[in-house]
Amino acid sequence: MRQIIALGGGGFSMEPENPLLDRYILNQSEETNPNICFIPTASGDADNYISRFYQFFEKQDCSPSHLSLFKPPTRDLESFILDKDIIYVGGGNTKNLLALWREWGLDRIMKKAYDQGMILAGISAGSICWFEEGVTDSFGDEYLPLKCLGFLNGSNCPHYDGDKDKRLTYHKLISSRNIQPGIATDDGVAVHYIEQEISNIVSSRPNAKAYSVTFDKKVIEKEFPTVFLGSS
Repeated sequence: MRQIIALGGGGFSMEPENPLLDRYILNQSEETNPNICFIPTASGDADNYISRFYQFFEKQDCSPSHLSLFKPPTRDLESFILDKDIIYVGGGNTKNLLALWREWGLDRIMKKAYDQGMILAGISAGSICWFEEGVTDSFGDEYLPLKCLGFLNGSNCPHYDGDKDKRLTYHKLISSRNIQPGIATDDGVAVHYIEQEISNIVSSRPNAKAYSVTFDKKVIEKEFPTVFLGSS
């Protein structure tokens, strides 16, 4: 069963006092103590980002590790990755993430991990990367479309409620056919895909939502039902 959990924002890096989304990710594993590996490529393997990952996940029922491409733990990255149960990709510059992954063959390894049933998760750049396309500021201040790995169909726009210009740009890109229609996610929302289909949409914030954004003579934004994890 192939699974991807795409976070628009939130998690340990944005909501250190709100564990709802990260615990949701852990709970999707069938293992009682899953091996979860953080990949902070998009941030340039920032030490502070890696430290915050361990600060949270070392307190959870899991075995945390991380993969730095600047200080790789082994030459055999494939064996290192395929030994995990969950991959958690951090945010940052999506274009740089994709370039480095392709140079190291990590894009191929991730596809193998996905096809073998490993849970792939990620926030922001770590969400965009799994789709065919995404909206990114990787090129500078302007939001532009970017071709990604294509594990999931369509496009993705995270942090949808964080910047009104991003929402407007996503609409313009879709209406001008410069990017495919897709799914937009507010901060605090995770979209859980199983075999390419949306299985569940959950949030760590009561009013956070995910949206289908399409075009038929005009942009059509449709809100998805979202389960607030704090109510359970």
